[in-house]
Amino acid sequence: MAARKGRRHTCETGEPMEAESGDTSPEGPAQVYLPGRGPPLREGEELVMDEEAYVLYHRAQTGAPCLSFDIVRDHLGDNRTELPLTLYLCAGTQAESAQSNRLMILRMHNLHGTKPPPSEGSDEEEEEEDEEDEEERKPQLELAMLPHYGGINRVRVSWLGEEPVAGVWSEKGHVEVFALRRLLQVVEDPQALAAFLRDEQAQMKPIFSFAGHMGEGFALDWSPRVPGRLLTGDCQKNIHLWTPTDGGSWHVDQRPFVGHTRSVEDLQWSPTENTVFASCSADASIRIWDIRAAPSKACMLTTATAHDGDVNVISWSRREPFLLSGG
Repeated sequence: MAARKGRRHTCETGEPMEAESGDTSPEGPAQVYLPGRGPPLREGEELVMDEEAYVLYHRAQTGAPCLSFDIVRDHLGDNRTELPLTLYLCAGTQAESAQSNRLMILRMHNLHGTKPPPSEGSDEEEEEEDEEDEEERKPQLELAMLPHYGGINRVRVSWLGEEPVAGVWSEKGHVEVFALRRLLQVVEDPQALAAFLRDEQAQMKPIFSFAGHMGEGFALDWSPRVPGRLLTGDCQKNIHLWTPTDGGSWHVDQRPFVGHTRSVEDLQWSPTENTVFASCSADASIRIWDIRAAPSKACMLTTATAHDGDVNVISWSRREPFLLSGG
C-alpha cells in the first residue's frame, strides 16, 4: 500500500479524501493512493510506502540488476508463521559485462515484522528499550556466489531427491544446471563461506549444459511431478524437453515442439498431469501440449489470440483447472 504526500486532494464530491496514514505535511495529511481511481500525481508529490500495511517488509541490494530469481524450498517447516523468519533465494545477475555476472544464493534471516509507530505517551525508558530491541531485530544476509559468463535471463530451482539444483537460461544461448548444495551449506557458516569464496568459488562449474537452442531464451520450468524433467523455450520459437538419466545427467530431445511462430515467453507444467504442459508466446497464443505425442504433433489445444499482443507469462493454478496469463 502506498500513500501520497505533498498536497491535499479532494474527491469528486468536494469532501476531503479520508487519510489512512498518520503522516502529515504542511499541505494536509497523507492519503491512500488508488491506481486508476485517484487523481494523478502532481508536481512535488511522491508515493511513500505505508509500513503498517505489511506484516513483514525487508529489502536488500544485489549489486548488478537481477532479471530473475526463485525461492529455494527449505526444510524448516511448512506454513510457518512465527517471527523471525528465514528465507533462501537463488538469483542471477545481468551485469554490464559478460564476465561480471554471478549466480547467487542468498540466506536472509532474522526477518522480523514491521513495528507499529511509537505511541504519543512513550517515555525515554521505553525509547531506550526500543533502541536495544531494534539492534536485535536487524535483518541478516549471507551471500554465496558463482561466476557466470553471460547475463542470466531466468533462474528456476528444483529438488532432485535431496539435491537442490538451478536451471539457468543465459543470454549466450546456453541452458545450464548448477548444483546448489554446497552454496546452501556455506551460507550457514561464516567461516565456511569465507573459505568457499577464497578457494572454491572460481572452480565450480555447471553439472550439465545444453547449447542446442538457436539463440537465447527466457522460458524454463521444472516438472512438479517428475523430478528432473525440464522444459526450455527460446526466442526462436523452439521448445525442448529434458529427461533425466541415470548418473545425474539429462537427455535433451533435439526435436523441438513445433507450433509457435515467435518467441516462447513462458512454460508451465501441469500441476496434475505428468505429461502435459502449457506455453505462451510473442505470437499472442497459448498452447497446451502432451509429450506422449511426437514433438511435431504434441500440440493438443491452441488459443490463437489469447491477447492482443505478446503473452509474456502464464501460471497454472495448483487447485483449480485454470491458467492465468499476462501480456
